[in-house]
Order: sequence, then C-alpha cells, then structure tokens
Amino acid sequence: MERLHARIYGVVQGVGFRHFVWKQAQRLNLTGWVRNRRDGSVEVVAEGPRPDLEALLQELHRGPWGARVDRVEVSWEPATHEFLEFDVRPTV
Repeated sequence: MERLHARIYGVVQGVGFRHFVWKQAQRLNLTGWVRNRRDGSVEVVAEGPRPDLEALLQELHRGPWGARVDRVEVSWEPATHEFLEFDVRPTV
C-alpha cells in the first residue's frame, strides 16, 4: 500500500474534475480525497496498491471532457491507512 499525493494544474475547476477523480477512485477501490484549491488547481491524496494508484495517475493526466491538464505534480509516500473511503472535500 502506498500514498499518491498529486496537484493538477490547468483548466481543472468547473469541469467536473473532482467528480471524475471520485469515480475513478471508486472504480479502483482507493481511499483518500480530492479537493479544489483556491489557486485554481485540484489536489488529490489517494491510498491503495501501487498499480491502482498508477492507473489513477494516468486518469489525472487525462482528466474529464472539458478539462485541460497542463501539469501534474506527484509525490509518493507510505500509506497511513487513515481513510475509510474516498471523499470530495471543500475548497481550501
């Protein structure tokens, strides 16, 4: 189990990006959260097996229809197992 922490930049707010990430995380049985940032980016923290996290990362680079992903910043960390599900969190 690992943790993926990603920030996605581009046209990623107002296009259903958080819901898109939530659906992908559900499909892959990942836990964690997604939220908009006030700087216009989207932040994702997800935990699960590395292959499933890499599959999510591929989707983050693609995004939903209407999004334009310019850059994805990624860090990998050990899983903390603090999440029970995958949530959409309020903007910070």
